[in-house]
Parts: sequence; C-alpha cells; structure tokens
Amino acid sequence: MKVFCGRANPTTGSVEWLEEDEHYDYHQEIARSSYADMLHDKDRNMKYYQGIRAAVSRVKDRGQKALVLDIGTGTGLLSMMAVTAGADFCYAIEVFKPMADAAVKIVEKNGFSDKIKVINKHSTEVTVGPDGDMPCRANILITELFDTELIGEGALPSYEHAHRHLVQANCEAVPHRATVYAQLVESRRMWSWNKLFPIRVQTSRGERVIIPPLELERCPGAPSVCDIQLNQVSPADFTILSDVLPMFSVDFSKQVSSSAACHSRQFEPLVSGRAQVVLSWWDIEMDPEGKIKCTMAPSWAHSDPEELQWRDHWMQCVYFLPQEEPVVQGLALCLVAYHDDYCVWYSLQKTSPEKNGRVHPVRPVCDCQAHLLWNRPRFGEINDRNRTDQYIQALRTVLKPDSVCLCVSDGSLLSMLAYHLGVEQVFTIENSAASHRLMKKIFKANHLEDKINIIEKRPELLTPADLEGKKVSLLLGEPFFTTSLLPWHNLYFWYVRTAVDQHLGPGAVVMPQAASLHVVVVEFRDLWRIRSPCGDCEGFDVHIMDDMIKRALDFRESKEAEPHPLWEYPCRSLSEPQQILTFDFRQPVPLQPIHAEGTIELRRCGRSHGAVLWMEYHLTADSTVSTGLLKPAEDEGDCCWNPHCKQAVYFFNTTLDPRAPPGSSQTVTYTVEFHPHTGDITMDFTLSDALDSNGPNPHL
Repeated sequence: MKVFCGRANPTTGSVEWLEEDEHYDYHQEIARSSYADMLHDKDRNMKYYQGIRAAVSRVKDRGQKALVLDIGTGTGLLSMMAVTAGADFCYAIEVFKPMADAAVKIVEKNGFSDKIKVINKHSTEVTVGPDGDMPCRANILITELFDTELIGEGALPSYEHAHRHLVQANCEAVPHRATVYAQLVESRRMWSWNKLFPIRVQTSRGERVIIPPLELERCPGAPSVCDIQLNQVSPADFTILSDVLPMFSVDFSKQVSSSAACHSRQFEPLVSGRAQVVLSWWDIEMDPEGKIKCTMAPSWAHSDPEELQWRDHWMQCVYFLPQEEPVVQGLALCLVAYHDDYCVWYSLQKTSPEKNGRVHPVRPVCDCQAHLLWNRPRFGEINDRNRTDQYIQALRTVLKPDSVCLCVSDGSLLSMLAYHLGVEQVFTIENSAASHRLMKKIFKANHLEDKINIIEKRPELLTPADLEGKKVSLLLGEPFFTTSLLPWHNLYFWYVRTAVDQHLGPGAVVMPQAASLHVVVVEFRDLWRIRSPCGDCEGFDVHIMDDMIKRALDFRESKEAEPHPLWEYPCRSLSEPQQILTFDFRQPVPLQPIHAEGTIELRRCGRSHGAVLWMEYHLTADSTVSTGLLKPAEDEGDCCWNPHCKQAVYFFNTTLDPRAPPGSSQTVTYTVEFHPHTGDITMDFTLSDALDSNGPNPHL
C-alpha cells in the first residue's frame, strides 16, 4: 500500500507530496537507528552478559525459577543471554513493531522460541495475570532504556511502572544501579555554544561592537542536553575546576520514582576561574557488589584509558550553567543536579538548596528565542572570530556607500556587519516569527531598530513596496537556514536569489557568488561501526537484524548521504579532496540538471569506508568559506573538519583491500547530479580494485 507524505523541501523551500510505502517512517527509523552500534559495543554486551549470569545464579541459589522481564528487548539479545544463562522463561517487551517482528525471528533462528515470548507493547501496557501477557510477576528485571543523559528515553517512568505492576518486590535487576557524575569546567569554546559573544567591527567611523540583548545574556538556554564525543574535545579547550563528583544514583532493584528531585554535592574548586560548563556522564553496575561496571567516563576520568570502548549510542553530556560564575580555589561551593522524569540540569550555589530552602526543580526554558532558533553549532559558528573576519573582509571588497543590501539567512548578523561597514540601506528577510522576534531584540539592543528593516515573509512574496521601491545592489547570505540538514540544503539561498531576481538592480552583486560541492574518500577510526553488519553477537546469530537494516537502507532517502559532525569522528583521507559540482549564484537556478561523473584515485592505504561531501562558499573570487575540510590532510591523512557544520557521509557497502600499496590503481567512480526542480542531489559511488578480480572485499 502506498501513502502520500507531505514534506517541506529544505533546499527549494516548497512543500512536496510524495508517494511512499506505508511503512516508510519505520524504514527511516531503522536505517538511522543505533542498533548496529549497540551490537558492536563489545564492552556493553559482555558486561550485560556477566550481570545476567550473576542475577540468574542468585535467583537459582534461592531455589526459585528465574523469570525474566526484558524491557526494550530490541533484537532479543539480552533475553537470549538470560536463557543461555539458565533463565526458565523471558518476557521480552518491544514497542516498535518492526523491531518486535525481527526479535521474534531472531529468537526462533537461535532456537529460543520455547523460552522467550516477545510482546509487542509499551511496557506500561503489559498485563499480568491468568489472561494477561505474563501469568505472574518476574523476579529478574533486565532493561536497556538509557540514552546519553541516562533518563532521556523515559527510563524512570518505565522502571517506576515495572516495579509497581510487573516485577516482584526486591527483584534482581540488570543493571542493578546507575550513577551520574559531573565535573565543573571553564571553557570558552563550549561556552560559545550557548551564549552570544560581543563582535567587534573596525569601521571608518571607529570601532563598533555588536552586543547581545540582556534577555539573551540572562537566558538559561535550551533544556535539551548537548551530547558529544567528549574525548574529541582538546584538553587545551577547557580548564578543570573540580574533581569528578558523583551527583546521584538510581537503584533499579527497588521502587524507582520519576518525580522531580535535586541532589547537591559540596566541593572545593581545584583552581580559580569562571565556572561555565558541567561535563557529565554515567556508569551502570550490573551487580549489587558493583564488580561488573560499564562506564561512559571520558579518557581522563576512566580507570583504564587503554580499555576505553568507543560507542555512539551513549556519549557524554555538556550542560551549561544559567550564568558563568567566578570560583576561587579552595572556597567551598555546591554543585546542584536537578532532574525530572526526562531531563537533567545543573546550577552552582554557595550552599546546599536543601539548607537554604530554595529547592525549585523546574526545568529551564529558553525565553530569549535565540536557543530556539540557533542550535549549539550555530552559536559556535556565529562566535567564530576568524569566520566573522573573513566575511567582513569580503564585504569590504563589494560594498559601496550607496549600496542597498538585502540579507537572506535565518537569524544572521550579516545585516549588522553590512550596516556598520557603511551600507546606505539594509533589509533582512526573516521567514519565521521566531527569527523575526530574535533579530528585532538584537537590533534594539544595538540601537539599530530604525536602521535595518526586517521583512517577515517568504522571499517569493517580496514586493517593491517591501523594499521601499528600491532595487537591491547587494544580495547577501552566509548562507544558513535552520531547516538545512545536509550541506547542500543551504542551496536554498540560490532559490531565494532566483525568486528575488526581479528586485535586483543592474550589476547587482551576489555574495557568496558561487558554491561548490567537494568529496574525499575516507577511512573512519570508529564511525564505520554504525553501518557495519554484525552477523554474530556474543555467540548469537543476528543476521536477520543486518538484513532488516539493509532493506531499510534500500529506501530512497536512506540510500543518500547522512549528516555527521565529523570533528567528533576521526578519520583519514585516502584520496585528495575533489571538487565535483559548482553552483553559480550570479545566475538564477538553471532549468536543466547539473551532472558530474568521474573517478577518485586512492593515494593512501586503508579501508575505504565512505565518501565525505561538503560545500564551499565562494564569497568573492578571492575568499572561500569551507563547511568541510579546513586544511590539507596531514601526511598520514588525518582530517581537520569545520567544527560548526555537519558533513555528509555516504557509506560504502564494501571496502577496498587495505593491504594494497599506494599507486595500485584503486579507484572510486562517482556519478553526482543536482536536480533543480526538487533541489535534490543524487549520487552513486562504485569501488574498484585492480588487485582483486573478484570485486571489492566484504565490509569489515
């Protein structure tokens, strides 16, 4: 059965209705899921297996049958571990139907159908009794309901319900306990992901400073966690102000509460500085004694950094304090962790909130608009002084005193730069009400509310009256649009340029004047795991899961490249970067597709896991801003990526022979096409190996 799906096209800005399979959304979720990453997480799997064996043994030693409730079973892996460890029966709960169907097949394939019952329900809908899903309560509770923040996937409400309705009192639980840790740091880099810094502009009239509104300065920020691969943040980018502090623990073997709570820890700062950011992670103990532990600690806090397990489904958290606070070495303070049923947040206080009576665990909410419009990388991009200077220098070369400037980007400060550099009149288009309100506040804070005209409408609806009857002599964009996911989605700027063509005066300058799409073939150190088949996991056959992901990836959108912030995922370039498409913004969007095909020669040894694509924007003939590689790769091929942008990764299904010496004619053939009508870029990459007559080797 086919269904029509409405979708906003991020490149053209239009709403499209497409015919899709009725299970289209399921396939997308499976294709972009972390199931493969979890199955490749050897440390996680082994620790769960050890904890399950121990729990089953404790129940058996009491002379009881081991009845297991596995909430969020996924592939059924943990249930199969339990049965192998001696459990008498398992009830495996999985709410996502395609996954539950796969679990049934995987359980059957491995010969456990008589001991494992897969229940396709949310755990809160499971019934117990003679006619229920379970005839009696379980005495072993196994779950994997955690995200990077521990509780963000609803672990607390699920545990709360399970203890009340599905498991026996004092049941065994795997994991048995979780502990959340925090460490206070000062970090200008990470703080730049949450606050707007003053921007200094040298003009013919002296220095001008763009300042943030007071509302933005005081705003606590977005309530959502910033989860990153913390090991990829350079130690030079932060100063540690406190020891690692255990903030709170949850005992999963007892009744759990999802009610809001706060936990404080007194500490003495290790050095004086400005407290800005809380780094946080957790560990889970699989047994009551805490001998079997799985930790998310970053390298500097890990008990054995050499045994550090890479994983992407669980990372580390960055939390921003509501305001930066000065701290003095040795002068005691309290770090306070608050949580409700889904979120965690922090504050720094002089005394414990329990003592001063100020316990108000209310989730922070952005009231300045900026944190709703700009995500963390966008804040960092706006605060990047080198990037701003590049735009200022480019603007100086194209501006004239009588220029009429139209700025097109979501929540961009370019209009303010243009005004300070001497543009006669500046207009800025803000599509959304949120960006309109934010820019209005910023202009007012800088006394520019009557200097820059905000137009709140779609570009194609622009009229001469909106521009006060004037023709635009400078069309300006970064470009940046909040709807963009892939690098080329910001080609929306080109469609805007086409839509406002009638409003451009003779000889109008467009900046950036062009863009180009670039590609490089890479070997990932770890990221390949998220798309690599598992086959066998801890002795269990999960090929059915591999096949399920492969079928999901055969759907249209899933076959395309996917966005990843590659500064968090080290990789080596195996080829030289190559420009494959160009887009001339000085001309309207063409009617015919733009097509390119060619070959990429691999110059370094390694496994070719995929192609990375990014855009470069040519502000002028002499100035280019890259959203991808920032400098040529080093001798070993190590890549340095723009930390403010996500690059597009096209994972290969196969990988070339890593033993082949350089110059052995290993190549990647590509076909790439830009479709003006839809704004899509379609691509195909084919790997060939002159040393292997049988074709490429299987992927790892």
